[in-house]
Amino acid sequence: MKNTPKRPLAATVILALGLAVTACSSDSDKTSAAGTASPEPAAVVHGHVHGLGINPADSRLYVASHEGVYTLGEDGTAQRVGNSKDDFMGFTVAKANTFLASGHPAHGTSGHSSHGLIQSTDSGKTWKTRSLAGEADFHSLDYAHGTIYGYDSANALLRVSKDGATWVDRAGLQALDIAVSPEDSDTVLATTADGVAKSTDGGRTFAAGKRPMMAFLSWVTPEALYGMDDSGGLSRSTDGGSTWSRAGSVPGGQAQALTAVDARHILAATQTGVYESRDGGKTFTKRFAVEAGDGH
Repeated sequence: MKNTPKRPLAATVILALGLAVTACSSDSDKTSAAGTASPEPAAVVHGHVHGLGINPADSRLYVASHEGVYTLGEDGTAQRVGNSKDDFMGFTVAKANTFLASGHPAHGTSGHSSHGLIQSTDSGKTWKTRSLAGEADFHSLDYAHGTIYGYDSANALLRVSKDGATWVDRAGLQALDIAVSPEDSDTVLATTADGVAKSTDGGRTFAAGKRPMMAFLSWVTPEALYGMDDSGGLSRSTDGGSTWSRAGSVPGGQAQALTAVDARHILAATQTGVYESRDGGKTFTKRFAVEAGDGH
């Protein structure tokens, strides 16, 4: 069956959200938020980045892209983890050595057009289908309170699962990303065309979205909810999204992924790089360069 690429759909959703697409800049690509130049890394990831995470088992950074999952090799270059060149999306590190993802098979390979939910228990070396192959296309996954929350873009639907095998359907909505409160399993946020929409009943219903407009969210502690707009502007909320303050700016153009590891440790991907901040977004260091490859 035909592989369904992510980027055209993501771009459509971003336009629907009313987010401005910002062209990349070679100057900003090498500059931290504070304006300090950082060296260009030798590590290069191929394909748009769809997810980021730190494995608690070894503290290594993993990058899920349109052409596989990458980590940093001993020689300082990007190494593809395992043999899969599939399009990984909705990627999240659930716990030590255990990753969850969705996506599509690599171009030219057979199988379902979408993977549904897949899981790796060996840090991305091998993957197994858990459920919904050919039925769901999770563009955003969050693991919190022992529960998997997934936004199924194929069906415009929030779905939740305790075991990764059986799912309960929640609200239908058009969204790009979701985030679950680390304190309250019933509080779920989603980025929509009207702004950040909030649910207080576990995603069964959502209130109308409120500005500011965000492309991606990551909620790591009750006082550290981060949001990134489409051009890389980073904001932080200490009250669950009621109010926001500017935290910094991620270099490199259009936003692609955001993960907060803790209240000050932030991973972000933009059009031309994967960046890391350890000071709450004040400054960023480029960890990987990104080459978009086929443009999806």
